Amino acid sequence: MNKVDELLSKLRDNAPTDKDSVSIRENGKTVYRKVMEGISIIDKPNSAGFNMVIAKGTKGKAVHIPVVITRDNLNEIVYNDFEIQDNCDVVIVAGCGIHNDAHEMVSHNGIHSFKIGKNCKVIYIEKHLGLGTNQNKILNPLTNVDLGEGSYFEMNTHQLGGVEFADRKTFAKLGDNSTMYINEKILTTGDEIAKTHFKVNLKGQNSSVEVVSRAVAEGNSKQEFISNVIGENKCFGHVECDGIISNKAQIFSTPKIMAKHIDAVLIHEAAIGKISEEQTLKLMTLGLTQEEAEKKIIDGFLK
Repeated sequence: MNKVDELLSKLRDNAPTDKDSVSIRENGKTVYRKVMEGISIIDKPNSAGFNMVIAKGTKGKAVHIPVVITRDNLNEIVYNDFEIQDNCDVVIVAGCGIHNDAHEMVSHNGIHSFKIGKNCKVIYIEKHLGLGTNQNKILNPLTNVDLGEGSYFEMNTHQLGGVEFADRKTFAKLGDNSTMYINEKILTTGDEIAKTHFKVNLKGQNSSVEVVSRAVAEGNSKQEFISNVIGENKCFGHVECDGIISNKAQIFSTPKIMAKHIDAVLIHEAAIGKISEEQTLKLMTLGLTQEEAEKKIIDGFLK
């Protein structure tokens, strides 16, 4: 398996089907594109990235848009704009994988902007992965979401390891009766650093957001989690951040909530600690070594 195929296989849970749309970016260029009915993807004329339009009423469709980098000394910024029109039901599978064996730094900055219409259901899956012997792999995703009335947006963002530095930012504005669910999972090892910043404005009546973050920091790595949920109407917001640390790793968690309306209900929770010795011993009685037991606990925590 070559480097590109290895990255693509690890960035997706399932390969695209014949009915899915696909746009693959490799080493700074679009190398493959297949677009199905109801979906339009057009490269931007004056900058890297594309404009995607999912037509009104499009349902049951999936779009795969991975980015892979196997070339050294490549540092790019990509601007992708998504327009999802009313009454759509779609899955968008993104993600970036870098394989770097050279000494030069490689970075990818993906700026994604979502304009989502009324009564939509959109699931967005974004994975980040670093492979290769060199640690100079940097990923800085920025996601903007404008969620329309009665719509649901689910964002699953996973950092699978091997990324030296990541600064992830997500900004969202929710309309009436809209719901956003954010599920974040991050693994750092060695001297890696990962930062996350969520800011969600609950502007619409009966809008709601749930942010669930699971973080595992090992070695000398550091993670920083900041969430800011602002209730500007009758709304509900819940932020939950759980972290596991080992060795000399550090996790900083700052969940913030701000109520600007009498009927805004906002909750935040945060917990950080080491792997439970009781859980480890229980698994070891089943025949696992301590290392195997701890890995199983971490895998379950990030599942």
